[in-house]
Amino acid sequence: MKTKVLDFFRLTCLVLVIFPVSIQSCKPEHKEKKSVPEVADPADAIIKNIRVPEFPDTDFNITDFGAIGDGTTLNTDAFKKAIAACNEAGGGKVIVPSGKFLTGPIHLKSNVNLHTLSGAVILFSKNPEDYLPVVHTSYEGVELMNYSPLIYAYGQENIAVTGKGVFDGQAGKTNWWPWCGSERYGYQEGQPHQRDDKNLPRLRKMNKEGTPVSERIFGKGHQLRPTFFEPFECKNVLVQGVTFTNAPFWVMHPIKSEHVTVDGVTVSSHGPNNDGCDPEYSKNVHIKNCIFDTGDDCIAIKSGRNEDGRRVNIPSENIVVEDCEMKDGHGGVVMGSEISAGVRNVYVRNCVMDSPNLDRAIRIKTNTLRGGFVENVFVENIKVGQVKEATLKINTHYAIYDAQEGNYIPEIRNIYLKNITVENSGKYGVLIRGRKEAKVEKIILENVTITRADSVMSVKDSEPVKFLNVTINGEKMKEE
Repeated sequence: MKTKVLDFFRLTCLVLVIFPVSIQSCKPEHKEKKSVPEVADPADAIIKNIRVPEFPDTDFNITDFGAIGDGTTLNTDAFKKAIAACNEAGGGKVIVPSGKFLTGPIHLKSNVNLHTLSGAVILFSKNPEDYLPVVHTSYEGVELMNYSPLIYAYGQENIAVTGKGVFDGQAGKTNWWPWCGSERYGYQEGQPHQRDDKNLPRLRKMNKEGTPVSERIFGKGHQLRPTFFEPFECKNVLVQGVTFTNAPFWVMHPIKSEHVTVDGVTVSSHGPNNDGCDPEYSKNVHIKNCIFDTGDDCIAIKSGRNEDGRRVNIPSENIVVEDCEMKDGHGGVVMGSEISAGVRNVYVRNCVMDSPNLDRAIRIKTNTLRGGFVENVFVENIKVGQVKEATLKINTHYAIYDAQEGNYIPEIRNIYLKNITVENSGKYGVLIRGRKEAKVEKIILENVTITRADSVMSVKDSEPVKFLNVTINGEKMKEE
C-alpha cells in the first residue's frame, strides 16, 4: 500500500508537469478502486520536452576578426564582430582556437554557438569599466541596471557556449571579490563594499518601493559584482563541456529562461557567492554530468527576492539535476533563499556529494520576507560521502546579517528522498525548522541509510517525517 501511495504521488506530479491544470477539475466517474499503474519517470518527461539548440555547420573564427591570443591584447571588438557576423549569416559556430584571449564582456546573439577548442582560455578583463554601459541584469534576486555579466544574452534564442575551453573570470583578492566586504576575500578596512548605503541598502529600498527597473541604475561608482554567464529571457540555451573559474559572483544564472541544458560543465570557483548554477524564474532546465567545486551553493534554484519575486511571479519549475558531482559548497542542491515566486517539480538523481567542505546535501531556505513555496522535490539514488550539517535541511527562518521577518509565510510540501546512502551526515540526519502558521508537509524518506550523524534529527513545526526503510546510526527508524 505504501508503494502505491508513493506511485500515485509521482503520477500526480507527472500529470501536472505535462498537463498543468487543476486536478480538482478531474472528477472520477465512479468510486471503484483500481490498482495504481506503473508510471513513467516525470524527470524523463521533462527532459524529453526540453529543446536543445542546433546550429548550421558554418564557422567564424575569432582570429579572422582580429583576435590575438597573446593574453594581453583586448579582444572585445573581435568577439563582437565575429558574433554579429555569425548571427547575420543565420547562425553557426564562433570558434575560439587555442590561445589566451583577453576580453571584456561577450554578448551572445540568436543562433550563435560560442565554441572553444582545446587549449582555448578566455581571460576576462579585471577593469570594471570594461563592463559598461550597464545592462538589464539581476543581483541576488532583484533586477537592476548594472555591470554587464561576463557572458550575456538578452532576449535571444538558440544560443550555446560549448567545447573544451576555459573561461577565466580573473576575479580575485585584488578585483571584484573585495567588494563583498570580507577580509577573507581581500577587503581592507575603509574600502567601499556591497553593504554600503549606496549599494545593497539602496537596491533593497528600490525593491521595496517598486522603483522601475530602468531607474535602478548602479554600475560605475557602485560595488555590485556581475554574474559570469547570464542568459536573460532566453529560449533554447546550451552550455556544454567548458570550465568556469575565478568568477566575480554567481557562475551560471539563467533568468526568465526556458529550455536550458547544462551538460558536462566544470565549475571550479571559490570566491564569495560563487554559486555554480542558479536557475531563476526559469522552466525546463536540465543539469547533467557536471562537476561543482564552489565557494557557495553548487546548485541554487531561485525565483526572486521579496517584492521583486512577487512582482515577476514566475515560479522556477521542471528542473532535472542528474549524474553530477558536488564537492565544496554550502549545499549540493539548494532551493532559495531568493524564492518569493516559488519552486516546483525538481528532480535530483544519480549524483555524488562528498567533501569535508560541503555543508548540506539537500537544502531549502527561506523566511517570512521571502515567503514563496517549494513543492514536489524528488531526490533519488544519491551517494553522500560527508557533509557538515545535514543530509536534508529545511529552514524557513533563514537570515544572514539580520532578522528577516515579514508577513509572507513560506509553504513547503512534498519532499521525497529515496535510495540515499550517507557515510557522515555531520550534525544531523534531518534538520527542519518550519512555521507554526504553515507547517512543513509531507516529508518522506525511503530506503535511506545514514551511517553516522551526531543527532538523528531535529524537527520543529513540521508534520512528522515519514520513514520507510530508513536507518540512521544503525537504528531502524519507526515507520508510521
